[in-house]
Amino acid sequence: MADIPRKLIVPKDVTDALRTVKYPGSTEDVVQLEMPQEIRIAGQRISFSLVFQKSNDPNIEALVLACENAIKKYLGEGVEIEDNIAVKFIHDMERPVLPNVKNIVAVASGKGGVGKSTVAVNLAVELAKSGAKVGLLDADIFGPSIPKMFGVEGERPAGVKIDDREMINPLEKYGVKFLSVGFFVDTDSAIIWRGPMASNALKQLISEGNWGDLDYLLIDLPPGTSDIHLTLVQSVPVTGAVIVTTPQDVALADVVRGTSMFQSKSVDVPVLGLVENMAWFTPEELPENKYYIFGKEGGKKLADKLGLPLLGQIPIVQSIREGGDNGSPVAANGETITGQAFAEVAEKVKHRVHVRNIQQAPTKKVKITRK
Repeated sequence: MADIPRKLIVPKDVTDALRTVKYPGSTEDVVQLEMPQEIRIAGQRISFSLVFQKSNDPNIEALVLACENAIKKYLGEGVEIEDNIAVKFIHDMERPVLPNVKNIVAVASGKGGVGKSTVAVNLAVELAKSGAKVGLLDADIFGPSIPKMFGVEGERPAGVKIDDREMINPLEKYGVKFLSVGFFVDTDSAIIWRGPMASNALKQLISEGNWGDLDYLLIDLPPGTSDIHLTLVQSVPVTGAVIVTTPQDVALADVVRGTSMFQSKSVDVPVLGLVENMAWFTPEELPENKYYIFGKEGGKKLADKLGLPLLGQIPIVQSIREGGDNGSPVAANGETITGQAFAEVAEKVKHRVHVRNIQQAPTKKVKITRK
């Protein structure tokens, strides 16, 4: 009789088995506590690391044995697991993330449609023009527009191996290094991801991007507040946030909520200031004319009310739309009205980051504590 083929083991089989192992004295299992890491499978051979908070944890030996027994029970006695569980401690697993990036600046908005990505791209270009080393990470997982705004939709970043780690080389244009989830998905398909999948995509772009030395890494966040925002502040120490709004009341109301999230006690990321986008419409042939089609100085008034600096007011000009669509950011041409407006924003952002770093202690990553 021919041998019955063995079932292919996948990482989910391992984690499903380990969900039956409770941490002593806790209602949570070892998977909920994120203890099993670095799961590797070769045929019937299973190995992984079991990460403990403290090296003097009295439950180490008992938990290792319980994990071995759970895997044998659920995956069969034929699996090879003995001596394949490496005991590690949390300080062994912590690897510096973005160690060569001086400042991480989140670009956020309370709602969609306010031109947040346009501001992020043009701010990055202006900072690079000033001589700074700049990176831009498109974390707007559900609407990645950075590839189109740089005119590189058909390109894909190349992989590179550094110190036995697979890394992703960002693309570079106008002096800005950039990565986006848009490079790795079909541009004609909707991105339908649950929160954990989107969060993991962001973590990968942050930790596996070969960013090198940067003065500024701008992170273009999705509109509103979501898992992506929490993932960011848990993954890296964010220097500060720039909030983008338009002058009308419906946008301003959402700004208050977005600002409150960053300034909350649990997150505690300094808000560098507000950018009022679409502040007025100016025809290029009549540069002195201003038409306040979305209301007048709503962003300026809100900045005063919240006690935040107004970093700049960006007018609507036809070229800003054309530049976003054809991959030529308007900031690349400093002689235009919008180019000059973004130059002012960039200078104020640099100043606010400098002041923030002098007056406040470095931001720390947000830690989730389990009770």
